Amino acid sequence: MVKRTLSLFTLLAALLILTAYEPAPKQQVLRTIIIDAGHGIMPNGGHNGAKGSYSYEDEICFAVSKKLVAQLKKEFPEIKIIETRPTERIVDLRERANVANRNRGDLFISIHVNAMPPLTRRELTGYRNEVYYTGKGKKKKKHTRKVPQYRTYTVPNSRAVGTQTYIWGAHKAEDKETAIRENAPMLAEDNYKEKYGDIDPNSPEFIALSLVKTKQFGLRSATLSQMVEEQFAKVGRVSGGSRQRQVGIWVLQATAMPSILVETGFITNPQEEDYLNSEKGQNEISACITKAVDNYIKWLEKKQTPATASAPLQDRDTETVLNEKMLQAFDQHAATHAE
Repeated sequence: MVKRTLSLFTLLAALLILTAYEPAPKQQVLRTIIIDAGHGIMPNGGHNGAKGSYSYEDEICFAVSKKLVAQLKKEFPEIKIIETRPTERIVDLRERANVANRNRGDLFISIHVNAMPPLTRRELTGYRNEVYYTGKGKKKKKHTRKVPQYRTYTVPNSRAVGTQTYIWGAHKAEDKETAIRENAPMLAEDNYKEKYGDIDPNSPEFIALSLVKTKQFGLRSATLSQMVEEQFAKVGRVSGGSRQRQVGIWVLQATAMPSILVETGFITNPQEEDYLNSEKGQNEISACITKAVDNYIKWLEKKQTPATASAPLQDRDTETVLNEKMLQAFDQHAATHAE
Protein backbone atom coordinates (compact mmCIF):
# COMPACT_ATOMS: atom_id res chain seq x y z
CA MET A 1 0.00 0.00 0.00
CA VAL A 2 2.83 2.37 0.91
CA LYS A 3 4.67 1.51 -2.31
CA ARG A 4 1.52 2.16 -4.34
CA THR A 5 1.02 5.52 -2.61
CA LEU A 6 4.64 6.50 -3.25
CA SER A 7 4.36 5.49 -6.90
CA LEU A 8 1.21 7.55 -7.30
CA PHE A 9 2.88 10.50 -5.57
CA THR A 10 5.93 10.17 -7.83
CA LEU A 11 3.70 10.10 -10.93
CA LEU A 12 1.79 13.20 -9.83
CA ALA A 13 5.03 15.02 -9.04
CA ALA A 14 6.41 14.16 -12.48
CA LEU A 15 3.23 15.42 -14.15
CA LEU A 16 3.41 18.66 -12.18
CA ILE A 17 7.04 19.17 -13.20
CA LEU A 18 6.27 18.51 -16.86
CA THR A 19 3.30 20.86 -16.73
CA ALA A 20 5.34 23.56 -15.05
CA TYR A 21 7.96 23.45 -17.78
CA GLU A 22 5.51 23.20 -20.66
CA PRO A 23 6.14 26.23 -22.89
CA ALA A 24 3.34 28.77 -23.06
CA PRO A 25 1.48 28.77 -26.38
CA LYS A 26 2.73 31.37 -28.80
CA GLN A 27 0.53 34.32 -29.53
CA GLN A 28 -0.53 34.62 -33.16
CA VAL A 29 1.68 37.41 -34.47
CA LEU A 30 -0.35 38.14 -37.61
CA ARG A 31 -4.12 37.96 -37.70
CA THR A 32 -4.94 40.09 -40.74
CA ILE A 33 -2.96 40.85 -43.90
CA ILE A 34 -4.13 43.52 -46.33
CA ILE A 35 -3.33 43.02 -50.04
CA ASP A 36 -3.58 46.11 -52.20
CA ALA A 37 -3.65 45.72 -55.99
CA GLY A 38 -2.40 49.02 -57.38
CA HIS A 39 -4.41 51.24 -59.75
CA GLY A 40 -7.53 49.83 -61.50
CA ILE A 41 -9.97 50.33 -64.36
CA MET A 42 -11.38 53.87 -64.42
CA PRO A 43 -15.16 54.55 -64.43
CA ASN A 44 -14.92 55.42 -68.14
CA GLY A 45 -13.30 52.06 -68.87
CA GLY A 46 -9.80 53.47 -69.29
CA HIS A 47 -6.70 52.03 -67.70
CA ASN A 48 -4.82 53.62 -64.83
CA GLY A 49 -1.09 53.36 -64.25
CA ALA A 50 1.89 52.56 -66.44
CA LYS A 51 1.57 51.13 -69.94
CA GLY A 52 3.80 48.62 -71.69
CA SER A 53 3.91 47.71 -75.35
CA TYR A 54 0.74 45.63 -75.05
CA SER A 55 -0.36 45.53 -71.40
CA TYR A 56 -1.30 47.79 -68.51
CA GLU A 57 -0.14 48.07 -64.92
CA ASP A 58 -3.60 47.77 -63.37
CA GLU A 59 -4.18 44.42 -65.10
CA ILE A 60 -0.87 42.95 -63.92
CA CYS A 61 -1.31 44.23 -60.36
CA PHE A 62 -4.76 42.66 -60.18
CA ALA A 63 -3.59 39.29 -61.55
CA VAL A 64 -0.55 39.09 -59.25
CA SER A 65 -2.59 40.16 -56.21
CA LYS A 66 -5.19 37.46 -56.83
CA LYS A 67 -2.48 34.81 -57.01
CA LEU A 68 -0.82 36.22 -53.89
CA VAL A 69 -4.11 36.12 -51.98
CA ALA A 70 -4.65 32.49 -53.00
CA GLN A 71 -1.14 31.47 -51.92
CA LEU A 72 -1.36 33.30 -48.60
CA LYS A 73 -4.72 31.68 -47.80
CA LYS A 74 -3.27 28.27 -48.61
CA GLU A 75 -0.10 28.74 -46.55
CA PHE A 76 -1.68 30.59 -43.63
CA PRO A 77 -5.32 29.48 -43.21
CA GLU A 78 -5.39 30.99 -39.72
CA ILE A 79 -4.72 34.49 -41.08
CA LYS A 80 -7.47 36.67 -42.49
CA ILE A 81 -6.61 38.06 -45.94
CA ILE A 82 -8.36 41.27 -47.00
CA GLU A 83 -8.25 42.82 -50.49
CA THR A 84 -8.54 46.57 -50.93
CA ARG A 85 -9.38 46.11 -54.64
CA PRO A 86 -11.26 42.81 -55.01
CA THR A 87 -12.40 43.65 -58.55
CA GLU A 88 -10.74 45.18 -61.61
CA ARG A 89 -12.31 48.56 -60.84
CA ILE A 90 -10.19 51.34 -59.35
CA VAL A 91 -10.55 52.13 -55.65
CA ASP A 92 -9.88 55.56 -54.18
CA LEU A 93 -6.59 55.78 -52.27
CA ARG A 94 -8.30 56.96 -49.11
CA GLU A 95 -10.71 54.05 -49.25
CA ARG A 96 -7.79 51.63 -49.60
CA ALA A 97 -6.30 52.99 -46.37
CA ASN A 98 -9.73 52.96 -44.72
CA VAL A 99 -10.21 49.29 -45.64
CA ALA A 100 -6.85 48.44 -44.09
CA ASN A 101 -7.47 50.44 -40.91
CA ARG A 102 -11.10 49.33 -40.47
CA ASN A 103 -10.04 45.70 -40.61
CA ARG A 104 -7.22 46.29 -38.12
CA GLY A 105 -4.60 44.92 -40.47
CA ASP A 106 -1.30 43.72 -39.07
CA LEU A 107 0.45 44.05 -42.42
CA PHE A 108 -0.17 45.99 -45.64
CA ILE A 109 1.31 44.82 -48.96
CA SER A 110 0.73 46.91 -52.08
CA ILE A 111 1.47 45.40 -55.50
CA HIS A 112 2.68 47.65 -58.31
CA VAL A 113 4.59 47.59 -61.59
CA ASN A 114 7.47 49.91 -62.36
CA ALA A 115 8.10 51.95 -65.51
CA MET A 116 10.87 54.03 -66.97
CA PRO A 117 10.75 55.97 -70.25
CA PRO A 118 13.03 54.72 -73.03
CA LEU A 119 16.19 56.55 -73.99
CA THR A 120 16.21 58.66 -77.16
CA ARG A 121 19.00 58.05 -79.66
CA ARG A 122 19.98 59.73 -82.93
CA GLU A 123 22.04 58.25 -85.76
CA LEU A 124 23.37 59.58 -89.04
CA THR A 125 21.54 58.10 -92.03
CA GLY A 126 23.21 60.05 -94.86
CA TYR A 127 23.44 63.47 -96.51
CA ARG A 128 21.36 65.57 -98.85
CA ASN A 129 22.47 68.36 -101.15
CA GLU A 130 21.29 71.81 -100.20
CA VAL A 131 21.53 74.87 -102.44
CA TYR A 132 22.23 78.25 -100.92
CA TYR A 133 23.30 81.69 -102.16
CA THR A 134 25.70 84.36 -101.03
CA GLY A 135 26.03 87.99 -102.07
CA LYS A 136 23.55 90.25 -103.81
CA GLY A 137 22.93 91.47 -107.31
CA LYS A 138 25.73 90.70 -109.76
CA LYS A 139 27.82 89.31 -106.89
CA LYS A 140 25.21 86.74 -106.00
CA LYS A 141 26.64 83.23 -106.19
CA LYS A 142 25.09 79.80 -106.03
CA HIS A 143 26.57 77.16 -103.75
CA THR A 144 25.85 73.54 -102.90
CA ARG A 145 26.55 71.88 -99.61
CA LYS A 146 25.89 68.51 -97.99
CA VAL A 147 23.56 68.51 -95.00
CA PRO A 148 23.64 65.50 -92.61
CA GLN A 149 20.40 63.58 -92.13
CA TYR A 150 19.57 61.87 -88.84
CA ARG A 151 17.11 59.28 -87.62
CA THR A 152 15.71 59.55 -84.10
CA TYR A 153 14.69 56.37 -82.29
CA THR A 154 14.28 55.01 -78.78
CA VAL A 155 15.87 52.10 -76.93
CA PRO A 156 14.88 50.50 -73.63
CA ASN A 157 16.53 52.03 -70.59
CA SER A 158 19.14 49.59 -69.30
CA ARG A 159 18.26 50.59 -65.74
CA ALA A 160 14.64 49.50 -66.27
CA VAL A 161 15.08 46.00 -64.91
CA GLY A 162 14.32 44.14 -61.70
CA THR A 163 12.35 44.60 -58.52
CA GLN A 164 12.23 47.23 -55.79
CA THR A 165 10.39 47.17 -52.47
CA TYR A 166 9.55 50.45 -50.78
CA ILE A 167 8.62 51.63 -47.32
CA TRP A 168 7.40 55.13 -46.53
CA GLY A 169 10.03 57.86 -46.57
CA ALA A 170 11.48 59.20 -43.34
CA HIS A 171 10.01 62.60 -44.14
CA LYS A 172 6.54 61.00 -44.02
CA ALA A 173 6.94 59.59 -40.50
CA GLU A 174 4.71 62.32 -39.08
CA ASP A 175 1.86 61.24 -41.37
CA LYS A 176 2.37 57.62 -40.33
CA GLU A 177 2.32 58.58 -36.66
CA THR A 178 -0.94 60.48 -37.17
CA ALA A 179 -2.50 57.44 -38.87
CA ILE A 180 -1.41 55.19 -36.00
CA ARG A 181 -2.73 57.61 -33.40
CA GLU A 182 -6.09 58.11 -35.13
CA ASN A 183 -6.55 54.38 -35.69
CA ALA A 184 -5.36 53.07 -32.33
CA PRO A 185 -7.23 49.78 -31.65
CA MET A 186 -8.36 50.90 -28.20
CA LEU A 187 -10.15 53.93 -29.67
CA ALA A 188 -12.23 51.68 -31.93
CA GLU A 189 -13.83 49.92 -28.98
CA ASP A 190 -17.29 51.17 -28.02
CA ASN A 191 -16.50 51.26 -24.31
CA TYR A 192 -12.84 52.25 -24.56
CA LYS A 193 -13.25 55.01 -21.94
CA GLU A 194 -14.54 52.49 -19.40
CA LYS A 195 -11.63 50.16 -20.11
CA TYR A 196 -8.75 52.57 -20.53
CA GLY A 197 -9.89 55.82 -18.96
CA ASP A 198 -10.33 59.18 -20.62
CA ILE A 199 -7.67 58.72 -23.31
CA ASP A 200 -6.91 61.80 -25.35
CA PRO A 201 -5.29 60.92 -28.73
CA ASN A 202 -3.74 64.39 -28.74
CA SER A 203 -2.22 64.11 -25.28
CA PRO A 204 1.59 64.19 -25.01
CA GLU A 205 1.59 60.68 -23.54
CA PHE A 206 -0.46 59.21 -26.35
CA ILE A 207 1.54 61.04 -29.01
CA ALA A 208 4.76 59.70 -27.49
CA LEU A 209 3.30 56.20 -27.53
CA SER A 210 2.34 56.62 -31.19
CA LEU A 211 5.82 57.85 -32.09
CA VAL A 212 7.35 54.73 -30.56
CA LYS A 213 4.86 52.59 -32.48
CA THR A 214 5.76 54.45 -35.68
CA LYS A 215 9.42 53.55 -35.21
CA GLN A 216 8.46 49.96 -34.52
CA PHE A 217 6.35 49.77 -37.68
CA GLY A 218 9.20 51.35 -39.63
CA LEU A 219 11.64 48.70 -38.48
CA ARG A 220 9.18 45.91 -39.24
CA SER A 221 8.42 47.33 -42.68
CA ALA A 222 12.13 47.58 -43.49
CA THR A 223 12.69 44.01 -42.31
CA LEU A 224 9.90 42.61 -44.48
CA SER A 225 10.96 44.64 -47.52
CA GLN A 226 14.47 43.20 -47.25
CA MET A 227 13.05 39.69 -46.94
CA VAL A 228 10.95 40.20 -50.09
CA GLU A 229 13.96 41.37 -52.09
CA GLU A 230 16.04 38.44 -50.81
CA GLN A 231 13.45 36.02 -52.18
CA PHE A 232 13.41 37.76 -55.56
CA ALA A 233 17.20 37.51 -55.74
CA LYS A 234 17.06 33.78 -54.96
CA VAL A 235 14.96 33.08 -58.06
CA GLY A 236 17.29 35.09 -60.28
CA ARG A 237 15.52 38.44 -60.41
CA VAL A 238 17.59 41.62 -60.41
CA SER A 239 16.92 43.08 -56.97
CA GLY A 240 16.89 46.84 -56.60
CA GLY A 241 16.81 46.38 -52.84
CA SER A 242 14.71 47.82 -50.05
CA ARG A 243 14.19 51.56 -50.37
CA GLN A 244 12.55 54.57 -48.81
CA ARG A 245 10.31 56.36 -51.29
CA GLN A 246 11.20 60.04 -51.34
CA VAL A 247 8.08 60.86 -53.35
CA GLY A 248 5.26 60.07 -50.97
CA ILE A 249 3.22 56.89 -51.39
CA TRP A 250 0.07 57.96 -49.62
CA VAL A 251 -1.30 54.53 -48.67
CA LEU A 252 1.97 53.56 -46.98
CA GLN A 253 1.88 56.39 -44.48
CA ALA A 254 -1.93 56.39 -44.10
CA THR A 255 -2.16 52.79 -42.90
CA ALA A 256 -1.69 52.16 -39.17
CA MET A 257 0.44 49.04 -39.57
CA PRO A 258 3.74 47.89 -41.09
CA SER A 259 3.42 48.48 -44.83
CA ILE A 260 5.41 47.89 -48.01
CA LEU A 261 4.97 48.54 -51.71
CA VAL A 262 6.41 45.95 -54.09
CA GLU A 263 7.46 47.05 -57.57
CA THR A 264 7.35 43.64 -59.25
CA GLY A 265 9.19 44.59 -62.45
CA PHE A 266 9.37 47.06 -65.32
CA ILE A 267 6.48 46.98 -67.75
CA THR A 268 8.52 49.19 -70.12
CA ASN A 269 11.17 46.48 -70.46
CA PRO A 270 9.99 44.06 -73.21
CA GLN A 271 11.43 40.96 -71.51
CA GLU A 272 10.05 41.91 -68.12
CA GLU A 273 6.67 42.80 -69.60
CA ASP A 274 6.42 39.26 -70.96
CA TYR A 275 7.46 37.87 -67.56
CA LEU A 276 4.95 40.02 -65.67
CA ASN A 277 2.12 38.86 -67.93
CA SER A 278 3.05 35.16 -67.81
CA GLU A 279 1.57 32.58 -65.44
CA LYS A 280 5.10 31.54 -64.48
CA GLY A 281 6.12 35.08 -63.65
CA GLN A 282 3.00 35.92 -61.66
CA ASN A 283 3.17 32.67 -59.69
CA GLU A 284 6.86 33.19 -58.99
CA ILE A 285 6.31 36.75 -57.76
CA SER A 286 3.49 35.59 -55.49
CA ALA A 287 5.57 32.70 -54.16
CA CYS A 288 8.49 35.02 -53.34
CA ILE A 289 6.28 37.40 -51.38
CA THR A 290 4.55 34.50 -49.60
CA LYS A 291 7.89 33.02 -48.56
CA ALA A 292 9.01 36.44 -47.32
CA VAL A 293 5.83 36.71 -45.22
CA ASP A 294 6.56 33.26 -43.79
CA ASN A 295 10.08 34.38 -42.82
CA TYR A 296 8.64 37.58 -41.37
CA ILE A 297 6.20 35.60 -39.21
CA LYS A 298 9.02 33.40 -37.92
CA TRP A 299 11.06 36.52 -37.17
CA LEU A 300 8.17 37.96 -35.14
CA GLU A 301 7.58 34.66 -33.35
CA LYS A 302 11.23 34.51 -32.36
CA LYS A 303 10.70 37.73 -30.42
CA GLN A 304 8.16 35.93 -28.24
CA THR A 305 10.65 33.37 -26.93
CA PRO A 306 11.62 33.67 -23.24
CA ALA A 307 15.32 33.68 -24.19
CA THR A 308 14.83 36.80 -26.27
CA ALA A 309 12.77 38.55 -23.62
CA SER A 310 15.32 37.89 -20.85
CA ALA A 311 18.42 38.63 -22.92
CA PRO A 312 20.69 41.52 -21.87
CA LEU A 313 19.67 44.87 -23.35
CA GLN A 314 22.73 45.06 -25.60
CA ASP A 315 21.94 41.62 -27.09
CA ARG A 316 18.37 42.46 -28.08
CA ASP A 317 17.43 44.22 -31.29
CA THR A 318 16.08 47.74 -31.41
CA GLU A 319 12.59 46.63 -32.43
CA THR A 320 12.18 44.48 -29.31
CA VAL A 321 13.38 47.26 -27.02
CA LEU A 322 11.06 49.77 -28.67
CA ASN A 323 8.12 47.40 -28.25
CA GLU A 324 8.83 47.04 -24.54
CA LYS A 325 9.15 50.80 -24.13
CA MET A 326 5.81 51.23 -25.86
CA LEU A 327 4.13 48.78 -23.48
CA GLN A 328 5.69 50.50 -20.49
CA ALA A 329 4.48 53.87 -21.75
CA PHE A 330 0.98 52.49 -22.25
CA ASP A 331 0.91 50.96 -18.75
CA GLN A 332 2.03 54.24 -17.25
CA HIS A 333 -0.57 56.16 -19.25
CA ALA A 334 -3.37 53.78 -18.25
CA ALA A 335 -2.33 53.88 -14.59
CA THR A 336 -2.35 57.69 -14.60
CA HIS A 337 -5.90 57.83 -15.94
CA ALA A 338 -7.09 55.10 -13.58
CA GLU A 339 -6.16 57.10 -10.47
